[in-house]
Amino acid sequence: MSQSQQTQGKKQPLDCRLDANVEAVRSAMGDSQDLIIKAFTCLDGCRMALLYVEGLADKAFIHDSILIPLLQHAQSDARSKYADNVDRLHGLINELTAGDVSLCADMDTLLVRMLSGDAILLSDDCNESLRIAAAGWEDRPVGEPTSQAVVRGPMEAFTENIRKNTALIRRRIKDPRLWLETRQIGTVTRTDVSIMYLKHLVDENVVRELRRRLDRIDIDGILEGGYIEEFIQDKTLTPFQTVYNSERPDSIAAGLLEGRVAILVDGTPFVLLVPALFIHYFQAAEDYYQRADISTLLRVIRVLSFFLALLAPSFYIAITTYHQEMLPTSLLISLAAQREGVPFPAFIEALMMEVTYEILREAGVRMPRTVGQAVSIVGTLVIGQAAVEAGIVSAVMVIIVSITAISSYVIPSSGMSISVRMIRFVLMGLAASFGFYGILVGLIILVLHLTSLTSFGVPYMSPLGPFEPQDQKDTLFRIAWPKMLTRPRSNKPEQLYRRRRNLKSKR
Repeated sequence: MSQSQQTQGKKQPLDCRLDANVEAVRSAMGDSQDLIIKAFTCLDGCRMALLYVEGLADKAFIHDSILIPLLQHAQSDARSKYADNVDRLHGLINELTAGDVSLCADMDTLLVRMLSGDAILLSDDCNESLRIAAAGWEDRPVGEPTSQAVVRGPMEAFTENIRKNTALIRRRIKDPRLWLETRQIGTVTRTDVSIMYLKHLVDENVVRELRRRLDRIDIDGILEGGYIEEFIQDKTLTPFQTVYNSERPDSIAAGLLEGRVAILVDGTPFVLLVPALFIHYFQAAEDYYQRADISTLLRVIRVLSFFLALLAPSFYIAITTYHQEMLPTSLLISLAAQREGVPFPAFIEALMMEVTYEILREAGVRMPRTVGQAVSIVGTLVIGQAAVEAGIVSAVMVIIVSITAISSYVIPSSGMSISVRMIRFVLMGLAASFGFYGILVGLIILVLHLTSLTSFGVPYMSPLGPFEPQDQKDTLFRIAWPKMLTRPRSNKPEQLYRRRRNLKSKR
């Protein structure tokens, strides 16, 4: 039995007495001070009460669109219009000017909706209530992306409000076939989690599998999309992310147009996207706004930076420790002169510098924004120069670590950058133990691991492995938009062609 089915079996029905229902809400919330109860009596003697949580509901909206119509109703003689109070409550659905009004018949749903910002209308001699959408808490306005900034392209980013996020996507895809499904996950937090997909493009097997994995989640709270990501990923024992995330609405909209599924979590400005492939982490939103030749050049630079960030320290360790004959004589003499006073082997030297850089990087992230960047830059320069002058490390090692650090920032996705940093230490150990042979074995194991990964049934290395020739138009290079006629076959879209003309000819 799923979590939702277990919850439905424990629902407590509402009482017919108004005082009993109000007291039950008070007791459930511990008589909290932010619980507002507005009670009034109609001319015909019917007692009613409006309940909402201060700070979650829009007080101006409640006053103008709910309380004023209710008071006008209370001052009118409605005895002849309605057979009983249940009929009165049903009739108020049409009388209230609020947009979203529906019935609620159990205490559990009542509390969840009230804590989601809705106002609840209770009536005496009625075992139902009205749920009136009145959410209006303070949230962050739409701003610029911070982790995925671009020079050319939209400057909008998702916020922590899930409804704003869905609206940002719908602004870009004005198609009724863009479907939205919402469920609440977390027995305590009851966090809204939505999935969005284009019905005529998405692979139904992916949607069905995603629903199954979401319904299987059993936890007390979901506070960020990272919770969902760990629950739904195919394999957990991997340093690579198999669920893509982005704070850019245009990137998510582009993924939906390719037949992928977006997962939105209330309370986080990052939206998840599945299936995710290895090549996606080297593609930036700006690639599709620049000319094709410029985008191709930038992607080649990113791939080159990926290998530099992954292998530069390992190559230095292997050459200086085991394979000195590969260096020109003049360069070998220069390196030997620099390392003459260094008391540590190349591996310990590289390890010290890499760990020091990681500490400085983390300190720069966690410190206040006004001083964080200054501390990281000044700390790196001062420590690097002092370490060289003290003879603890060589100047070449400082250059290698600097190139490695800069190259890791070229990768558009921070998740892939972290994965590279983790694997780099393993390759450094293999290089110190076995030289180039160790690096080669490490790379073979890495490739085998990558080819074994999947994201919702799609091979992680697609379309490179298995190789799909027709999908190479948007991998390491990008062709011009007029020639990009088909969607990626890796996602198994229901409609392969992007143009209406091709669809007609296909039929």
